[in-house]
Amino acid sequence: MQFFNNHFILRIAAAIILIMHSIPGMFNNGINDFGNLYLNSIGFAPFGLYLAWAIKLSHAAAAICFLANRWLKPAAIISTCILVAGIIMVHYPEGWFVVGGGRNGMEFNFLLIAVMLTFIFPGGEKQNAAAPKQ
Repeated sequence: MQFFNNHFILRIAAAIILIMHSIPGMFNNGINDFGNLYLNSIGFAPFGLYLAWAIKLSHAAAAICFLANRWLKPAAIISTCILVAGIIMVHYPEGWFVVGGGRNGMEFNFLLIAVMLTFIFPGGEKQNAAAPKQ
């Protein structure tokens, strides 16, 4: 496995996005607010805070995996599940646009899911075509 493969730029970009989406919240009380004020209020009490920390720590762990070019598929699968849940619970009610035509929409998560799918299926159609048919 090469470090500088054809997904290098995507891995670095995804890692930066996930780091910036997780690390600052660890120091500015954002994760605690997300867990206590949002997740607990929508029915995750008393586990909202723990869930919020698990989500953000998984983002940080996935970023490390992407930077190291290791365990891409598991990290991308977990990230995809979190991003889809984020769309359903947070972003879908706000519409499509993150900025401009709206606020806090789902377009950014949609793009990140596409990037994660690239890590999950790196060979695309070629990989599936090479598999023996049963």
